[in-house]
Amino acid sequence: MPKKPSTTTFADTLAQLEALTARLEDPETTLEQSLQDFEQGVQLIRQAQQSLQAAEQKVQLLLEKDGKPVAQPFADPGAEEDDSE
Repeated sequence: MPKKPSTTTFADTLAQLEALTARLEDPETTLEQSLQDFEQGVQLIRQAQQSLQAAEQKVQLLLEKDGKPVAQPFADPGAEEDDSE
């Protein structure tokens, strides 16, 4: 059976990972629950990585000009002040 496309947002995935981390850090959590949480965390990390890869591909497409990538330097607003000292 094919997987349904995920409707979970990246922010939701991160929130779920944070909740799992908190449970894993809780000394009251049983070993069995910790293993289940760890397995779910690995799945969530993979999902987050896929979301980030998809976003990166979209950004690369947006930055391409005539089918060729165009390098765009990242300008940090605070960097200019640091260089002047």
